Amino acid sequence: MRRAGRITAGARKLAGALVRPGVTTLEIDAAVRKYIEGQGARPSFLGYAGFPGSACISVNDVVIHGIPSKKVVLKEGDIVSVDVGAYVDGFHGDCAATFACGQISDEAQRLIEVTQRSFWEGIQFARSGQRVSDISHAVQQYVEAHGYSVVRDFVGHGVGAKLHEAPEVPNYGPAGHGARLQPGMTIAVEPMVCQGDWHVRVLKDKWTTVTADGSLAAHYENTILITEEEPEVLTVCEED
Repeated sequence: MRRAGRITAGARKLAGALVRPGVTTLEIDAAVRKYIEGQGARPSFLGYAGFPGSACISVNDVVIHGIPSKKVVLKEGDIVSVDVGAYVDGFHGDCAATFACGQISDEAQRLIEVTQRSFWEGIQFARSGQRVSDISHAVQQYVEAHGYSVVRDFVGHGVGAKLHEAPEVPNYGPAGHGARLQPGMTIAVEPMVCQGDWHVRVLKDKWTTVTADGSLAAHYENTILITEEEPEVLTVCEED
């Protein structure tokens, strides 16, 4: 799991470095695939339930599951969410982040920062003996305190031998519910945050998920390990 996490984090970092005006999302996807395969792994998302890309690349009001395309050319001011996974030695890593394309608005930057910070607020409760929804509640409280909303239709999840495993890890709800966390569990915590209302809709391609009101969205995710003490973030690069 640590090796899968390092490779996945490296792919996320590479993708972020490629986010700049004039680049297509398909170019980023190709680079992610080349990197993951070059590390002796395979992209977890490629072919998953028919998904055609190695990464989900979601721009502006696209919350998640954006399909890489040569028709989607990044422009100054865009915010770009990249979700990647790598499978190696029988296990998956899964992580995501939202990146600025050139100069972005102060409001877009704040959305990205609150989304990322909400992850860290949540995993303060990712400890042995806590409930899954203790994480969920902390994420929601932080996001809503800053005037944003959390997506209800999609949630975090267990991750390991399969990309998506039990338990589900929502980003909302009251504390004190769900599975009790135990050492050795590996879960993907992934706040998906909307600038406006939390409702989303899935486009005709059955993948691309956008905010219903057209507002911006951001996404941040890491795979973490529950231990006897502090949680360990597995999706980190060696240089980090």
